[in-house]
Amino acid sequence: MFGRQTPTFQPETDIPPLDGKVIIVTGGNMGLGKQSVLELSRHRPAQIWLAARNLDKARAAMEEIREEIADAPIRLLELDLSSFESVKRAAATFSAESARLDILMLNAGVMAIDPGLTKDGYEIQFGTNNIGHALLTKLLLPILQKTAESSDSSDVRIVSLTSQSHNYAPTGGIQFDKLKTSGESLGAYPRYAQTKLANILWVRQMAKLYPQFTVAAIHPGVVPTGLVKRATSMPTLMRMAINAAHGLGITSTVENGVRNQLWACVSKDVKSGEYYEPVGVGGLVSKYGKDNHLAEELWDWLENELGQAELS
Repeated sequence: MFGRQTPTFQPETDIPPLDGKVIIVTGGNMGLGKQSVLELSRHRPAQIWLAARNLDKARAAMEEIREEIADAPIRLLELDLSSFESVKRAAATFSAESARLDILMLNAGVMAIDPGLTKDGYEIQFGTNNIGHALLTKLLLPILQKTAESSDSSDVRIVSLTSQSHNYAPTGGIQFDKLKTSGESLGAYPRYAQTKLANILWVRQMAKLYPQFTVAAIHPGVVPTGLVKRATSMPTLMRMAINAAHGLGITSTVENGVRNQLWACVSKDVKSGEYYEPVGVGGLVSKYGKDNHLAEELWDWLENELGQAELS
């Protein structure tokens, strides 16, 4: 669960100049997302879009970041990943105002929350962590492809936050028959683990179908962010383990935890389609995470659902 910490990547010195680049960070108002916006802003991108469900919280995060980096080129983007309507509106807003997209960081997510459904009738964790991000990426593909084809040696990156918790996905990896139910019979943590496996499988298939991008799934380590605090249905033993690890100094700070996703945004060592633990440690994915058939099955299922979403 706790992964490895090899903090050889230093954001201040190892992120190259980002002049001219446009970046989106989902869930950018707190935790790892907010820290990502802060660290990337130091390297002077053209724009960095802070996407969040609550614009007031997004604005507060922007103001805090600008206390440290006065000229941080932050734009705010309202995005509720549990709503197709909100995702489509966010993609349309961005597409109308930006001609390129160099880094898409799919950072937002929920963990081990109470059973429920999204506004469009999907299991709340899967709908938020997977379907919403898949739809956002699909809608932004024209800009991502245009950027990748530009003549300025573009290096388009898509970074999806996952977790070592993908090892605890239910039998079969993805319970497709429960994705349009609350999934209550699975339990909150297996439902979460299923979404994290799906992140890895989606990255695997995305890399295969779009070789012009560099796509990676990363685990940040165990970081005591708001995600853990909002995990209302996390098993007691799991919460105790995290709290004990924190007390022993095994968990990572946000400042250290963010390094893996920042590394994946810029490092030349990233292999597209792979899963990495901190920092840049590959080869640790579960057997389900290596299952190409399961990756294709998930992709086809998502394409069917997203096709209906685009028509609605």
